[in-house]
Amino acid sequence: MTTCDVAIVGAGPAGLSAAYVAAAAGARTVVLEKAAHPRYKTCGGGLIGSSLSIVAERITVPVHDQTSQVTFTHDGRREFTRRHGSPLAALVRREEFDDRLRLAAEQVGAQVRQRTAVRGIEQDPDGVRLRLADGSTVSARFVIGADGSSGVSSRHVGVEFAQVDLGLEVELPVPPAVGERWRGRLLLDWGPIPGSYGWVFPKGDRLTVGVIAARGQGEQTRRYLRRFVDRLGLAGIEPAHDSGHLTRCRDDGSPLRRGRVVVAGDAAGLLEPWTREGISFALRSGAFAGAAAAAGDLDRYVTSVHHQLAPSMRAGRHLLAAFARRPGVFHALLASPPGWKMFTRFCQGEASFDQPLERRPVRAALALLR
Repeated sequence: MTTCDVAIVGAGPAGLSAAYVAAAAGARTVVLEKAAHPRYKTCGGGLIGSSLSIVAERITVPVHDQTSQVTFTHDGRREFTRRHGSPLAALVRREEFDDRLRLAAEQVGAQVRQRTAVRGIEQDPDGVRLRLADGSTVSARFVIGADGSSGVSSRHVGVEFAQVDLGLEVELPVPPAVGERWRGRLLLDWGPIPGSYGWVFPKGDRLTVGVIAARGQGEQTRRYLRRFVDRLGLAGIEPAHDSGHLTRCRDDGSPLRRGRVVVAGDAAGLLEPWTREGISFALRSGAFAGAAAAAGDLDRYVTSVHHQLAPSMRAGRHLLAAFARRPGVFHALLASPPGWKMFTRFCQGEASFDQPLERRPVRAALALLR
């Protein structure tokens, strides 16, 4: 049996961010990951400013492109492109990014055990026991669950989800001429399904192309991806990866803690509901959880999430509801100077969506759209 102060289930951005902070604070920290790094993860891989600021002192980010141009379309029509004087997003391949986070956590003293699946969680007033697939156990004072929204820790805590979306994605290896045409520019397409959108993220000799829509519309979502790829002139390229995943966003009143166990990142359903951006929420919530567990104060984690992440999630739900009804209005807004400024400030981590919604005219306009 392994004994530690903090055990973390899952070695994605949330779990490794928690491990880095907890170990750096002096806690004996063990991370349990069922896969082995580097491993592919379905994800656009766009890092906005809030993500970059968190990891700046931990790792050298393995950037494959930086975008300062964004092309917007509304189901392939009404195309326009906006440019910014500085990068808006850094584009990474998740297998490389996550592996850098793993190495950083190990360098400050965390033990990362790979190919180690957790099958059960038991706790009493004195600690938590994690039952592993090989029959052994890990005992910890506190546990941070970061094993995804369908993982064992999310079920243990009883996380409830208010929004579930299906994301589909292909990684397309492209010839140099195509890669050069996309270099420094990403594309966002407001899709034909209410609340849906598609994206193209350039990563050197590879394009990440994907779409996302509410769960329950699987065939329509697959059709949207096929049409999107065809429209871009990328049909016929054999994908390096062709995958899908469900993103789950927590209900506002869903628990974040059960006894000595807290959940972070996807396991807690923490992401921005409109854009479905989750990496920054994973990194931030993981850091909050690691600090709270190392200090022995899990209430601090719950307070941090409610104060620093929940407001932007509530704002995102309002935006998604309006966007699902009137995507054309959002498209026109982003073409305007105020809309473009709001978008760039979000990308660069200078503002979150709850700040504009504090203004009465913005709230009134959204109410009319809904």
